[in-house]
Amino acid sequence: MKQNNYQGALQQAISSGFNAKSTTKDVIKGIDLTGKIAIVTGGNTGIGLETTQVLAAAGATVIVPARDIEKAKKNLQGIANVEIAEMDLMSPVSIDAFAESFLASERPLHLLINNAGIMWVPLRRDNRGIESQLATNYLAQFQLTAKLWPALKKANGARVVNVSSHGHQFAPFNFDDPNFLNRDYETLQGYGQSKTAVNLFSMELDNRGQSSGVSVYSVHPGSIGGTELGREAPLELFQQMGFVDAAGKMLPEVAASLKTIPQGAATTVWCATSPLLNHIGGVYCEDVDIAVLCSDSASPKGVNPYSFDETSAKKLWVLTEEMTGLKFNP
Repeated sequence: MKQNNYQGALQQAISSGFNAKSTTKDVIKGIDLTGKIAIVTGGNTGIGLETTQVLAAAGATVIVPARDIEKAKKNLQGIANVEIAEMDLMSPVSIDAFAESFLASERPLHLLINNAGIMWVPLRRDNRGIESQLATNYLAQFQLTAKLWPALKKANGARVVNVSSHGHQFAPFNFDDPNFLNRDYETLQGYGQSKTAVNLFSMELDNRGQSSGVSVYSVHPGSIGGTELGREAPLELFQQMGFVDAAGKMLPEVAASLKTIPQGAATTVWCATSPLLNHIGGVYCEDVDIAVLCSDSASPKGVNPYSFDETSAKKLWVLTEEMTGLKFNP
């Protein structure tokens, strides 16, 4: 029986042999995924595309759900073992349709990589009135995982990897006003609480899913150059955060600190495949190892202890079922 990670009990580095500069090529070495089925959301751009390529090259069949099918076909052209399906994470109906279609194939699901996410967006709401970052980054993960649970159980040892962020340090989850109905909207506060929710969910699901043989991880990929995550961010925000100069040019010290896309996807691939994690779950990982606890938001590393509060995790689960209208009993 695995231990749970309540209060961060398991948040200790395990000397994985890798580091912040390790790439997907390093961590997948010697791992054969022949016969395995994986789903990678956001699997046609950025670190999601890298994750798709690496898992497919190791022998897995990778299903990539995408909102823009034509873009996905273009980006995934020439990659063997890949299937493309339609899904919009802002649409609960679309998530259900995708999941039902996969379940109808009667295949097991060995790896679910909840990679897709948004950041630096203006205030938007879905048709339920839910703020878009919370809806996309967290509630969609919860719904998709819940709907695919029968296939995950069927795999007898599945893993779920939820892409989080160091940005969880921007904010704990705001139970009083998660949808910014009674407070001013700040995009990074919205982003932060959505990623804190991912961490709490990953820990709680790992604990609840132990009897089904499913392990769950949350991952900080690192700050990465060349992704589409900042496509809606105003220049003033990057200037305010000290990323660019007055002319909008990235500062050299910032550019030097960024990971490449293969480095950024390495922790995801490690969590999905490493035998070192066979008996550990519910943890938050970064730089291809388990992260240490750190409540200093100014520190570039570490995970805030509020990500592992047992009371908050259970309270969030109940609230999430209410917000989604979905009962999920792993």
